[in-house]
Amino acid sequence: MSDGRSGPPIRTPDQRLRVFVSSTLKELEPERRAARAAIERLRLAPVMFELGARPHPPRELYRAYLEQSDVFVGLYWQQYGWIAPGEEVSGLEDEWRLAPRDMPRLIYVKQAPDREERLTGLLARIRDDDRASYKPFADAAELAELVEADLATLLAERFDASRAASAPAASAPAVEATPGGRIPSPYSEAVGRERDVATLLEWLGEEAQRLVTLVGPGGIGKSRLAIEIARNAGPRFDQVTFVSLARVRDPDEVLGAIARDLGVRDTSDSPLSEQLGIARAGRRDLIVLDNFEQVVDAAPDVVSLLTDLPGATFLVTSRVRLRVRGERVFDVEPLGLPPEPSQSSIRAILEAPAVRLFRDRARSADPRFDVTDDNAEDVARICRGLEGVPLAIELAAARIRALTPAAMLGRLDRVLPLLVTAARDLPERQRTIRATIEWSIDLLGADARALFERLGVFAGAFSLDAVEAVTAGEPWAADLLGTLLELVDGSLLRQHDDHGVPFYSMLVPVRELAAARLETDPDAAAVRRAHADYYVGLAAETEPLLRGATQSAALDRLEAERDDLRAGCRHLIAVGEVDVVADVVWRLFLYWWIRSLLPEVKAWMEAVLESGRQLSPRTRAIALAFSEWVALWQPDSEIRTERMEEAVALFRAVDDEFSVGLALAIASLSYTSATPADLDRAAERQRSALTIPAVQRDPTFHSLFESVLGRILHLRGDAAGAVECYGRARDIAGRAGDEFAERIALNQIGWSRIAAGEPQPELFRRALELSLRLRNEDGDAYALEGLAGSAAVMGDIERAGFLFGAAEALRARTGLHEQRSYSTYQPFIDAMLATDRAAEFEAARVVGRRMPRQAVLEFALDPQTVAAATGIPRPSEVRS
Repeated sequence: MSDGRSGPPIRTPDQRLRVFVSSTLKELEPERRAARAAIERLRLAPVMFELGARPHPPRELYRAYLEQSDVFVGLYWQQYGWIAPGEEVSGLEDEWRLAPRDMPRLIYVKQAPDREERLTGLLARIRDDDRASYKPFADAAELAELVEADLATLLAERFDASRAASAPAASAPAVEATPGGRIPSPYSEAVGRERDVATLLEWLGEEAQRLVTLVGPGGIGKSRLAIEIARNAGPRFDQVTFVSLARVRDPDEVLGAIARDLGVRDTSDSPLSEQLGIARAGRRDLIVLDNFEQVVDAAPDVVSLLTDLPGATFLVTSRVRLRVRGERVFDVEPLGLPPEPSQSSIRAILEAPAVRLFRDRARSADPRFDVTDDNAEDVARICRGLEGVPLAIELAAARIRALTPAAMLGRLDRVLPLLVTAARDLPERQRTIRATIEWSIDLLGADARALFERLGVFAGAFSLDAVEAVTAGEPWAADLLGTLLELVDGSLLRQHDDHGVPFYSMLVPVRELAAARLETDPDAAAVRRAHADYYVGLAAETEPLLRGATQSAALDRLEAERDDLRAGCRHLIAVGEVDVVADVVWRLFLYWWIRSLLPEVKAWMEAVLESGRQLSPRTRAIALAFSEWVALWQPDSEIRTERMEEAVALFRAVDDEFSVGLALAIASLSYTSATPADLDRAAERQRSALTIPAVQRDPTFHSLFESVLGRILHLRGDAAGAVECYGRARDIAGRAGDEFAERIALNQIGWSRIAAGEPQPELFRRALELSLRLRNEDGDAYALEGLAGSAAVMGDIERAGFLFGAAEALRARTGLHEQRSYSTYQPFIDAMLATDRAAEFEAARVVGRRMPRQAVLEFALDPQTVAAATGIPRPSEVRS
């Protein structure tokens, strides 16, 4: 019955928002379960049409379901679905058509090698519909994350819109950042930080304000606030890059960390700050430096970057001020506290940001929890006792499954005084966060406490297998998985999946405490050795998987634990186990190469050579070969063919057949790149490598070595012989399913077609697709250069200039260039600059240098292909 008043409907508790899920049923059962779970975690109602006996026809049934739903979620993979007799479209398409026009639509498409033609057509129409958000996903776990995050964002947007509509004056909407670098995904809302975000965005918008430091104690929320700023920095910056310094302890390594996250490699031919300036010239960057306090002596390096990167602005989080010129400090305060609970209403308590955070995180641990009249005062006192420190509140809220707020408050009151007085040299709030972490640890069982201390050996994310390795033989590790889950439930450990492998990580303050406890363990040295041994074993286990069809997954597996792989190698070098480190480096030769980590590993090997230790013949051979291999990619490095001949002899002396072949191949490239080049010797060494049985049994290196021989023959003027080698290389790689070797062969075949005046740009497009899938940035540059050369031969001057410029920018960013013997594109540039269209070519080249990488890739390839390969959605697929 209406009383004449208008306004939004008031839902009774049983009327949850309904989310209609549309999909085919047979092929997406795990994904449907994952979507249902994600919807229910948000306390929404999934509406899912399942086949079976019904008193109504199917079309009538799902039409009724749609009419009663609030959000449309579409899940699509390979099949178009069944078309009922008398119908023109499947139920899948009909559901899309019947959804009300004003219903929010969230579309998720599972990556597929092929799909039915009618589904392809439907997806094309959906993708072009500006009413829908359209995102790819790989598996059920990723889908669950996307659905939960997008529904939460949608609800927040609708709430903000309804609140803004009823407000006297609407404020300007926040602009989503379009990051070029990697910004961590937040795992909770930035509760109570709205005013801080607005203030900091205003500061960063001032051209004269280029260094802002967020200062506060550990656990106060500096990093979460910085993430929020990075996500909302908007179009005022060309790129936002988030640099975590949590695992950096040496101030001298800060510039290197910044360079890595910007994608700029240290070529050692000029100061790194200058190299960064060259690579990022003309770009407006926001660079976030997170956890700076342990490397505060590197503050002068940041000041130097203000000069070398005139377009960059820095946002730093630190427990201490940098105390340098130009710094503007923002003190990050605790979250707003509730008023005195005995004198306040539940509404006033719930409005406090600290209480809102406690409620949100407690609900994540136990969806049944809520702040009620019965517990509101206890919750308020917990938040007041924790002084509004976000991490402290989160750790406390995670215990809601084990303790009521009243029991939690009693325990908290007993623990805090002891810990505050136990560390008087620490600031007040830092003592509070330490007290909170210690208190959370004290709530653990004895086995979980022992495991927590042992996990202090890890430098980054780690797998269950790695945990088993460092806890082997311990009686308290009998139920290891259950004990790990106890740490996860206590918010001392985070868990996530990476390609189906479970990984764990700790918040930085928590990890630091675990590491400190490990220091006092009498078995610490043995634990570190077990840690290093595990990653040595991982290298041995992964080596054969870096070839063929398993290549991409193996690369991702190593990448997931790269921090600990590095830490293990550094520990072994420190204790003198250089033979083991050299073996790891050699085994993972393809990983370092494909993932563009060559200079870093070269530095390890040069340190081994310069250590003054007596090296085994094989270790010396590996160090020499790897160092000379990387030198081929660095234009100013000296090529020393005699060192490679020594490496070949040493490998032969220890009867390491495959390594002899690899060293011969590197030697052949050394002769090719030397001044003057010795192509006859190069060809002889490469042919020798190809005759070795161990090489012939290895399709990946067999293909790579055929490509090298083809390149040498090309330089000698034997075009026919070169083409024959390239063809063999491609065939071998194709049969083995090795995408990296195929990418290299395609690049060489493409240039041979250009040399014959018959360019085939599709070869370079295919090579670019492969390099994107492998995250092989050097391969991206090769492909762009080939596409540019093809355009030049075809007379498309503007396209050629644009792509050459883009490739140059990528080379500057990575710090590695084509091997000197592979310089295939410079003649085209020289020829263009000598014509009457030089100005047109150069103008396009300048545009290409400045164009964002994603835009360049979409210029070269189909945007959907780029989005699938890089994981970065098209702008039209991102909700505004």
